[in-house]
Amino acid sequence: MRRVMCLYLPRWAMERRNSIQADKPAVLAVSVGSRRLVSASNPAAEAQGILPGLPLADARAQLPGLNIAPADLGGDAASLLRLAQWCGRYSPWTAPHGPDSILLDIAGCAHLAGGEDKLGAELVARLARRGFTGRIGIADTIGGAWAMAREGGRPVAAIAPGEVRATLAALPMRALRLDEDVLAALRRLGLNRIGDLYVLPRAALAARFDGVLIERLNEALGEGSEALSPLPPAPSRWTRCRFAEPIATAESIAAAVRLLLAALCRLLADEALGVRLLVLTLHRVDGESASIAVGTARPSRDAGHLWRLFEDRLREIDPGLGIEDMVLIAKMVGKLTPAQLALPALPPCASSSLAEDRATAASDELATLVDRLANRLGPRAVGRFQPHESHMPERAQRFLPVFPPPPPRSWDAAITRPVRLLPRPEPIEATAPVPDDPPILFRWRRRVHHVKRADGPERILGEWWRGAREAQLLRDYYRVEDELGRRFWVFRSGLYRPETRPRWFLHGLCP
Repeated sequence: MRRVMCLYLPRWAMERRNSIQADKPAVLAVSVGSRRLVSASNPAAEAQGILPGLPLADARAQLPGLNIAPADLGGDAASLLRLAQWCGRYSPWTAPHGPDSILLDIAGCAHLAGGEDKLGAELVARLARRGFTGRIGIADTIGGAWAMAREGGRPVAAIAPGEVRATLAALPMRALRLDEDVLAALRRLGLNRIGDLYVLPRAALAARFDGVLIERLNEALGEGSEALSPLPPAPSRWTRCRFAEPIATAESIAAAVRLLLAALCRLLADEALGVRLLVLTLHRVDGESASIAVGTARPSRDAGHLWRLFEDRLREIDPGLGIEDMVLIAKMVGKLTPAQLALPALPPCASSSLAEDRATAASDELATLVDRLANRLGPRAVGRFQPHESHMPERAQRFLPVFPPPPPRSWDAAITRPVRLLPRPEPIEATAPVPDDPPILFRWRRRVHHVKRADGPERILGEWWRGAREAQLLRDYYRVEDELGRRFWVFRSGLYRPETRPRWFLHGLCP
């Protein structure tokens, strides 16, 4: 018997946006022709009467302080597809359905979780821990499950086998997946419940509503066919090695890992992919298992390089009485097209194509070094600083991976800054002859520095779009050199006021 579960995500578009504050009224807007409509709203906005479908101009008039963000329909659909793939842990047959639902065929699967209700409750609880609101409907048909997910009145609403017709009779017409104009026509005829259609002649309903109403009704009752097309299975990106006799020596374990890496790299080469994250799981004869994960800075399928990443980590594994099974899984992959290898030695006047090959080879060597350092020191210990669009020096760079996507070209990063910035500006005691002049001496970390040369000021204002407090920030920076030739980057905070002693800070060290 067929059993269908429908996962309904009523706030999918809003809850997917982590940057939107849940306690303030916020909506997503979409363009429909020449009109701007509200496509989704959070609970705070719904409490003010702002619902999806409302013109954006009316929403602004009703709530002037409304937070508005553009809808990302493509991103919502892509994320819903990934969530449908994630739901494969509950059923091998899953597929997105519409912009906010996922269908699962759970026939023969529910008993593994203790029943349909427990399976649905576990799925809802898992989503809640990830910050998503979900409701479950279960029935013999797709239409019935869809209706119960929205109108069932419970987090997990199930229709017993064979009871679809009787249960749907009490639900409103909107549970039949009908367009708004069809629903409006039904309301004008006084037809408000699905059961009201049971006693009417089908031929008259088909002629009046172009067959759409009868089609949806038959699908919900199981009198019409509606297929659930599952997502295609993910390609096999793992290799496995089982041993007739358990292995325990370091040499045999290393040889097995090399074989697994070579086989996996051949699989990845067929798809023009490289691995970003590899997980090796070793199963011992006593039932215990151990896993090793290694990552790469950019996609790679060089078996020798990947082996060097595993080589040091294998010493951490205790084989116990022996290892009987090994599984190597490519958890993350990326596109890696074939590249022309560089010659062993290139002449100084090499052509442009050879120069590109030399650059590619140098980049590959850098990636190899970064991978080895990252796997020894940790993935967050190796990176590079990249300019960031901010006037404030402490925000003008970010620590990113060595191989990030290329930065946008719109920001001018040619501003000269000290080689070393302190984690945060440190207060100093400074003396200046004139309020707008650089200091003639200052005390930093219990040492007095007499200024011999100075350059400045460079005035930096706060970024007003961050708020009123930020807009009031003002700094006058000076490059100063003391009697021993040491150079510092200091600034005075705020405008000079006769009644207030100026505050000075040291922010960086100059070469």
